[in-house]
Amino acid sequence: MADRTGEKDQAGFAGATDTVSFADRLVGSDAFQMLFEQGMHLVETTAAYLDQEGREAAKELPRAGAMAYATESMRLTTRLMQLASWLLLQRAVHEGEMTFEQAAQEKAKVRIHGLSSPTRGAGWDDLPETLRGLVEASLELQDRVQRLDGIFYQAGVEEADEEAPENPVAAQMARLSDAFGTG
Repeated sequence: MADRTGEKDQAGFAGATDTVSFADRLVGSDAFQMLFEQGMHLVETTAAYLDQEGREAAKELPRAGAMAYATESMRLTTRLMQLASWLLLQRAVHEGEMTFEQAAQEKAKVRIHGLSSPTRGAGWDDLPETLRGLVEASLELQDRVQRLDGIFYQAGVEEADEEAPENPVAAQMARLSDAFGTG
């Protein structure tokens, strides 16, 4: 077991004075590992489809379908690269390759919100079923990652707030400012 200094033992359990990081536990879980593997498999499957079968299918589409194919494949590729980046960042933190703070800084460069596709739009029905399935699967992955992102980074903010000692002068100044309406 860990000593009382807050260091973790080999199993990753914290000493009695530490709080347990829910985000760290979740990233180390089988559920996260399965999500990671599913995400990376989706990236590989999509790349293979777009390079082979999808390329051939796109040649046979009507003009509106070809335009939708180009648009959706670009959105799909962008979405998956952003999601893969997020997954890799979380794994790097869990494996000790970077700190949570470093990952949070890098995460600011990753867009996991606002990557949705306007499915069912013009040309959607002309798209090959496989591409539509990949788009749907990527949107489901995006939804799951967005939920985890909220859990991880809200938990990280709360943990950082708990660790930071309160500045009594700043706290008193904030109370005075609130009381007199100057803040």
